[in-house]
Amino acid sequence: MTKKQKKILIRIIVATLVGVASYITYRLTELPIWAEILLFVAPYLVVGYDVILSAGKNIIHGQIFNEKFLMVVATVGAFVIREYPEAMAVMILYQAGELFQSIAVGKSRKSISSLMDMRPDSATVLRNGEEIVLSPEEVERGELLLVRPGEKIPLDGVIVEGETTVNQAALTGESLPVDKAPGENVLSGSINIGGLIKVRAESVYTESTVSKILALVENSTEKKAKAENFITKFAKYYTPAVVFAAVLLAVIPSLIDKQWSQWIYRALMFLVVSCPCALVISVPLSFFGGIGGASKKGVLVKGANYIEMLAKTSTVILDKTGTVTKGNFAVSGVYPENGVTEETLLYKAVLCEKHSSHPIAKSVLSYYNKPVPEDDASVQERAGYGIERKEKESILLAGNALLLQEHGISVPSSSVGTTVYVAENGVYLGKIVISDEIKPDSAAAVRELKELGVKRVVMLTGDSEKTASSVAEGVGIDEVKAGLLPDQKVLETEKILATGGTTLFVGDGINDAPVLTRADVGVAMGGIGSDAAVEAADVVLMNDNLSSLCEGIKISRKTMRIVRENVVFALGVKLVLLVLSAVGIANMWLAVFGDVGVAVLAILNAMRALRFSKK
Repeated sequence: MTKKQKKILIRIIVATLVGVASYITYRLTELPIWAEILLFVAPYLVVGYDVILSAGKNIIHGQIFNEKFLMVVATVGAFVIREYPEAMAVMILYQAGELFQSIAVGKSRKSISSLMDMRPDSATVLRNGEEIVLSPEEVERGELLLVRPGEKIPLDGVIVEGETTVNQAALTGESLPVDKAPGENVLSGSINIGGLIKVRAESVYTESTVSKILALVENSTEKKAKAENFITKFAKYYTPAVVFAAVLLAVIPSLIDKQWSQWIYRALMFLVVSCPCALVISVPLSFFGGIGGASKKGVLVKGANYIEMLAKTSTVILDKTGTVTKGNFAVSGVYPENGVTEETLLYKAVLCEKHSSHPIAKSVLSYYNKPVPEDDASVQERAGYGIERKEKESILLAGNALLLQEHGISVPSSSVGTTVYVAENGVYLGKIVISDEIKPDSAAAVRELKELGVKRVVMLTGDSEKTASSVAEGVGIDEVKAGLLPDQKVLETEKILATGGTTLFVGDGINDAPVLTRADVGVAMGGIGSDAAVEAADVVLMNDNLSSLCEGIKISRKTMRIVRENVVFALGVKLVLLVLSAVGIANMWLAVFGDVGVAVLAILNAMRALRFSKK
């Protein structure tokens, strides 16, 4: 607990002990009225003076109708009609409920504030050969950082010296460490758990990944869900309405039967029961817990309104490259012809591709994964065609169909993906098919989306029809639109939006920004380090896994279920107790349960949204 919470707890304990002693004295002795009042006013003021002061300040500022005003009116009224023990008990229990609420909110906030632990405290900068410790905000782009084992990486950058392993769990929700070598990027907020590394800062602190994530999370509570807005408006009109009803309950029956004490007592119980704090506290707390729970799974949600929309998802639109697939080239098949072995076909292709820096060439070399001897052959790389390699009387070709056809060599029809055809001295040797790799979790994620009740899963991509259909078939997507430009993706998204329901678009957050903005909910894959993702998306999947979207939807649905449970429970119990108070069946103790008890139970239920994240 915080110091403030501890002080309130001490006041509650002291007031309770003094109150019990006062009650015993009250029951065992005959005292004048002024002495009885003093007996119970002392513990009442010890525990409730701040409530009285707050209610007074609110009245001065025109904010009359709130739960503190209701508590003060009810308890002062109880003193007036000589129900001293109940007046004292109501204030003690009210403060106990408020303390419990404060602790619960604090616990829920830890789910998000734990992210703040990734904020680097300092950065060791190498300037003129000297090590200088600075605040991350003082480091300039391009400066050299020294990061020792166990330290947080202060800024986004590139390793220039040293190899290590980093823990990115705070950023992505993925606890598995990642190996890093010179030339590879590292993200601010991740922890160096390997060796000493030198990192060149590629950003200033305000542009770094950790800064953007913290800003996103800190602002997430500003966007309220419809349920939260409803509760805010409801409390605004509900509270003065019940005060007016309590006045009528106290006055009208008393004018008829002259039982003023009885009806005032019932009106006071009515006021105690009517406090809307169970709703006002538990509904925002539920959303806060849901946002915190999602963040621990690597799903950053920019507001409670998106939690609500995620829960209602009926259509999911997926980009292909970088979302369903990894977005990099890899050899997916080697098909030799004319008696050539796979090993020979690969070797011939590598002899050509070793001279190129093209991503396709790199993928072939990576797949071969063996040393290739140097030679003095003449090599010509032709953009849009491929590579010609001449050595003595031998001519070796590796490229597309156009290159081989130019040399009078016929080739089979093109396969799915990018194809490298290989020929030597006019003889066709075979082909190597290179495709964008499907992410390991994509098929399982699409299957789970359907199990969660998502009615349509659609893929929109700029790739060819054959490539798109192959990927879609591999992961279980039924609807595909291929060969689309960014503006055409927007048009296709609008057609889907017109069919109704809540539509999510999931993209890489870079060239898909227009569609991310147009969809009901824009979800960016691997948003770490991408300005476009953070700006355009409503939800960011930090670990670049499509399966995280399923986690986000499940957490959102659980959160909304908890919100509905709290609204129905709180309103139902209060309605019953309001009626019982009005007809005189309920007493002040039951009224207290209707306020404090319902609030505590609703808060406990709201905290389940946070606990869900630990499963």
